[in-house]
Amino acid sequence: MTGLWPRVSSRAARLAPLLAAVLVGLPAATPGAAAHAGAHASGKGSLDTSALAIGDGKRSTSPQRGYLMACNPVIGGVAPTGPWIHGTTWSFPEKPTVSGSVSYPEASVTITVSGSVRRIVSNDLPVNHTTGIFPTQPSDDAYMYDPGNQGSVTAQSIDLSIPAKPKKTTPSCAGGQVGVMTSGVRLLNAFDANGFDAAAHEMQDDCSGHPNNAGYHYHSLPLCIPSGKKGRHSKLIGWAFDGFPIYGPLGEDGEYMRNDDLDACHGHTHKVKIDGKTKRLFHYHATQEFPYTVGCFRGTPTALQPPPP
Repeated sequence: MTGLWPRVSSRAARLAPLLAAVLVGLPAATPGAAAHAGAHASGKGSLDTSALAIGDGKRSTSPQRGYLMACNPVIGGVAPTGPWIHGTTWSFPEKPTVSGSVSYPEASVTITVSGSVRRIVSNDLPVNHTTGIFPTQPSDDAYMYDPGNQGSVTAQSIDLSIPAKPKKTTPSCAGGQVGVMTSGVRLLNAFDANGFDAAAHEMQDDCSGHPNNAGYHYHSLPLCIPSGKKGRHSKLIGWAFDGFPIYGPLGEDGEYMRNDDLDACHGHTHKVKIDGKTKRLFHYHATQEFPYTVGCFRGTPTALQPPPP
């Protein structure tokens, strides 16, 4: 474990500008962003990213704020752990990430609207950021904590048709996959395959992504998708399977969204910019608090379509 502490220190310094850009709204290259975002993320609100509540066991059978209403059964197993875990909290700056910077020139995503349908077609490779080196290399400090996760980043076929004008219904449970982001990458719910808080335990890259046998994906707020500027509502960064949009962590007047600001599905309703217009619409927020994105579906979810034969 001698290689861990330099890795953790460099990780905090390396990710602080990204954290500032996503959570605070500062441009990633802004001088002093690292000092600003090392422990706290804030708009008008604040969040101590060195003491984030772990979501293990926060599974509900009905809508509940701060919980995941998950469809999938609990499988059990052992969660990766390390010195970034502090009892019931985890430290984002201390958690190792999978190193590397791999780009994908063949990455593609198209988002179109025809009538009442929004169609998202991609190959699951990120169009606007790089990934770490996967499978994780034995020389990487992240490898010692999660050596069994040896997936590769490969192109997958995504063809998703969702309502362009979704309507709120009775909340329903969230399956493993819950949406697709503007990067063209799948969004999974907050749990890993064994029912643990994926963001807290699993080894992910600097952009909060990693692969499994279904492809590269996120479980939480993707740090490399630009989400807007300080003092303003975050930009749209993805779509849930029920058709409702997903925005970054800042709400009205640039206030950082906490669980208490959002409903049980991790969203709320007010005027937002969408499709070139300002509309009053329910929407989700991606934040650094469990369940991070979709806690339950507020509309009727559409299943991800299989690739054509």
